[in-house]
Amino acid sequence: MEEKGINKTNTNSYTFIFAIVMVVIVGSVLAFAATSLQPRQYENMRIDKMQSILATVGVQASKEEAQELYDQYITEEIVLDSQGEKKEGVNAFDVDLAKELKRSPDLQNFPLYIANVEGEQYYIVPLRGSGLWNAIFGYISLQEDINTVKGATFDHLGETPGLGALITEQWFRERFAGKKIFDETGALVGVSVVKGGSQGDPNKVDAISGSTITGDGVSDMISERLNRYLPFFEKQEGFNVPNN
Repeated sequence: MEEKGINKTNTNSYTFIFAIVMVVIVGSVLAFAATSLQPRQYENMRIDKMQSILATVGVQASKEEAQELYDQYITEEIVLDSQGEKKEGVNAFDVDLAKELKRSPDLQNFPLYIANVEGEQYYIVPLRGSGLWNAIFGYISLQEDINTVKGATFDHLGETPGLGALITEQWFRERFAGKKIFDETGALVGVSVVKGGSQGDPNKVDAISGSTITGDGVSDMISERLNRYLPFFEKQEGFNVPNN
């Protein structure tokens, strides 16, 4: 009696080969999609960065306005070394703080943005530190006295919704405006996030309830980053250790 032919589609080898082909096809499609979207993603990141920098000096920019307003108000982009000296050949906008913080401080690049808004000059310092779950980051701007905070913006990679994630909210960011980064002894202490911090203390702001670790992270990154720029600030004409 003649044996019936075997259906090759039911064999293990066919299933294995089919799976490999599908993995290759899907992988190729995903790789193509990622490559195609990369320029758009990079552009979105650029725009978001410009909006955040501008927001610290009170300039609110839509995505369509970001580049124009950035070019209008940001008068200088510089990169400093650990001694506060300007470095050549390094683009401030392209400095990745996540990578820089993995290097020794004496080897890091320190980007700084200088803005002029309605005749007033501001220094804008990028920030990055650690929150409860992941990195937190942002920008803080100082008035021409290099002591008074003009504004600040914050973001995060994974803080708790309704708690630490609230550092992105405008009402929290507004607490920093007008605060001082030097204390009464002339030490650069930054601005600390503490419970009841706004009770007349120029170096403190009120913390977000239930987000102590994130608040401590904000305090630490402001103090740590600003102190890295002190050698540059001390070189500025007319700079004196402030008295609050």
